[in-house]
Amino acid sequence: GKEVIIANAVIAILTIGGQQLFSFFTFSCPCHVGQNLIYGLAFLGVPALILLVVGYALNNQTWRLVMGKRPHFERVTSSNRLLKCKLICFVLCSITGRALVAPVTWLAVTLINGSYYICAVSEYVPEYYYEAAPNVTASERSRILATFPCSQLVPPELTRARDEVILLLRYQSQVAGWLLIAVVVITVFLSYCLASCFSPLSFLHFRYWSSYVHNEQELFDEATEQHSRLYAMQHVRKFFGFVPGSENVKEIRIPSLREWQAISGLAFLKRVDEEHYDYSLLHDWALKERASGKYLRIDEDP
Repeated sequence: GKEVIIANAVIAILTIGGQQLFSFFTFSCPCHVGQNLIYGLAFLGVPALILLVVGYALNNQTWRLVMGKRPHFERVTSSNRLLKCKLICFVLCSITGRALVAPVTWLAVTLINGSYYICAVSEYVPEYYYEAAPNVTASERSRILATFPCSQLVPPELTRARDEVILLLRYQSQVAGWLLIAVVVITVFLSYCLASCFSPLSFLHFRYWSSYVHNEQELFDEATEQHSRLYAMQHVRKFFGFVPGSENVKEIRIPSLREWQAISGLAFLKRVDEEHYDYSLLHDWALKERASGKYLRIDEDP
């Protein structure tokens, strides 16, 4: 839908801006044999990998897939198993598609920029691309080539060779970047086409279904917020003797030291029975203890 397109566009723009800032403040090629490749590939691959993991982690569908459990009373049949496998594959493809937006954008922008690629592979440029230093050993040639990303380290007689190598590597990097963009765009387009062809819904029916799912999620979130607030309010009222925000409070409850200790500390989800859980220490206390104890009457007039 439009929300997905807008979200992907925002992610791509933020990634581009972050890449430019990241390159400006942190990237500095070591210009040393054996280190250029590791340094360049680290700047190319590690941020992309981090963005991919973050993309998976920030997608609610990932946690629905991980935390989703089949009811124990549901009968497992071959058709159900096949349908579930198809659904898992579809959800995984959807999650992966969203998660790949940022890392692919990072790779495309860095390749089009060319700096990381030039740093990584400068020492591996074949010698026949230029006429420079013909009487040096292979190791010395690699050392010279490794200094090419740093113009201040290149001797004046090799300036022209250095410019030719940098142009060649930037050309390769930018071509790779545009090819990556083209492959991604074509893949996304074909994926949408295939999904539309195999969808059992018509175009308008699909739009209605998307609208329904969106509205259902919004209403569910609102109901969750209100339900959990009302449920928590019962436990807070039992502990303190009044509901927060109430007017004309007549009395308040004074919790004992033991009760303060009972609701303090680290809280973990606690299973009560087959169907229910305690969500917090206060919840556990409210379900187990009687609301007895000391009450203090509040005068209405100050």
